[in-house]
This record gives sequence, structure tokens and C-alpha cells, in this order.
Amino acid sequence: MNFKKFAFVLLIPMLLVLLAACGSDDANGESDSNSDSDSNSNSEELEGSVAIDGSGTVYPLMARLAEEYMINEQPGVSVEVSRAGTSAGFEKFLAENGTDFNDASRLIKEEEQAKADELGIDVKELKVALDGLTIVTHPDNDWATELTQEQVQGIFLGEYTNWSDIDSSWPDQPIQTYGPNENHGTYEFFYENILEEQDLVETIDLQQDYSTLVTLISQDENAIGFFGFGYYDSNKDSIQAVNIDFGDGPVEPSLDTIAEDGDYAGFTRPVFTYLNVGNAQEKPQVLDYAIYIMNNVNTFAGETGFAPIPEEEAQSLVEELEALK
Repeated sequence: MNFKKFAFVLLIPMLLVLLAACGSDDANGESDSNSDSDSNSNSEELEGSVAIDGSGTVYPLMARLAEEYMINEQPGVSVEVSRAGTSAGFEKFLAENGTDFNDASRLIKEEEQAKADELGIDVKELKVALDGLTIVTHPDNDWATELTQEQVQGIFLGEYTNWSDIDSSWPDQPIQTYGPNENHGTYEFFYENILEEQDLVETIDLQQDYSTLVTLISQDENAIGFFGFGYYDSNKDSIQAVNIDFGDGPVEPSLDTIAEDGDYAGFTRPVFTYLNVGNAQEKPQVLDYAIYIMNNVNTFAGETGFAPIPEEEAQSLVEELEALK
């Protein structure tokens, strides 16, 4: 074999290797391009606003999610979160040009759903977290640190006037009760589930603003009140929680005990946000935010005073929301 023929034979496999490499580069380049395209479609920059109102209990969680979304996900979207209360929020939600979401610390009522049907508003319920209704007292109260569920009922029904009516060794001082007013789902949950739809004691001091409740209880040694765990958890320096005995010994409300089948189940409730499906289908930022909520709500539940929902429940709702696209 002469030298030219020998060189040509050696060159053929080298060319094949180079062609294969180029083909591989082209394939990878195409794949990278597709990957970039998919990534861009998933992180499409959106603009517009999202309007949320409703529960004061759910507000800290939703405000935290909104903050994170606007800073790290969609800076062009303005998410406005207000806290008129569950019932007042539903009035704003179930209206022409109403809010996009209504946060609720109770289930939607039959009459509210009927109004939605009348207005042609398709409402989707999104369960976002678990809350533990918490009974709180003044930090100097060293006697009523543990109460049975029946004693809690008796206090807020007015069956006990003084602390000594519950236990003769307790102070002979009048009990002053506090709670959120009728605009709040927490009031309705307490009335319907804890008091079994019996009227609250006439002397109870009901307030619209939760921070006002915290202040009043922290200033009254004979105070006892109720609201969501988050407001207690963020004000431990000025109020204390009462451990509740549901029949098997006193249970301290905590993120570990708050669960629908846990030790604090008697005072545990799910909390929600309700989505206007029509708005979500018309405004991409509303649907995007709804999906963001369910993908991230468990990340921020604990730091805002809520126990997380099972991850499979959250992801099931994500799939249902994705289907609205």
C-alpha cells in the first residue's frame, strides 16, 4: 500500500468521529434550545394585579406568599391582600368585578354559594393550611392554665361569672371574655363548632381587629379570649395559651399537635382561599398566582402559625388548577 492510500484509510475513521461529534453537538444544541424555550414559557413575565380579601386569620400566610411571589417570581404583578374578615370578604368576592380570591377561616355557606350561582361565578375552594383555635389569657393568669373543653364552653356561654365558679381555689374575680366579631370566620367556627350554636355570653367584648384583641387581653389580668394559633404564636411575649383537655389530658396548641386527626383535633380547622375561576381564566396572573399558592403554601405555613396540609392534597389542587389553562 502506498503512502497516499494509507493516509486516506486513516482519515476515514477520523472524519466519522468528527461528524458524529458535530451531530451530537447539533442534537445537544437543539435540546438546549428546547429546554430554554420550555423554561421561558414556564417563567413567562406577567403583569397586572391580583385582588385578595377576607379572613384576618389567613392574612399572615397569604401576605407572606404575596410578598415572596412579587419579589422572586413575578415582579410585574401586584398582589394586594386585605383582611376585612371572612364574611365581609365574601361580600366583596361575590359581586360584579369582585375580588379574585377570598380567604376564609370557614367553609363557604350555602347562601354564599347560592349567590355565586346567581351571579354566574364559578368558585373553586383551595384548602391552604390547618389552624388551631387557641384560647388565650393574660400572662399573669397562673390558675386557668388548663381547661377542659366543657369549661371553655361554660366560660363563653356565661355559665361561670367569676373564676372561682370554676374552681373555689381560683380568684373570686369576674371573668372578662374577648373574641373576634361576626365578620370573622373564627367567630362563626367558635359559635358553630365549639359552642354548638349557643349564644355567646352578652358581656363578651368582640373586636374587628386581631391586634386590638391581643392588646386588650394583655392588659386585663382576668381576660380570656380566642383566635387562631398564629396570632398567639406571634404574641407570646404578651399573652399565653391555655392547654385544653379533650378527655385524655391537657394538650398544648402547637404546630405538632394541630391536626385534623391529632391531639388537638377538637379545636383544629382547615382554612381556605376561594378562587374566582372566571377571573383566573381571563387573567393569566390570577391563575399563575393560584398555582404558586398551592405549590408553596406548605413552605410558609409554619412560619406564619399554621400546620401544613398533606403534600398530596396540595399537589392534587395544583393539577386541577393547571387543567384550567
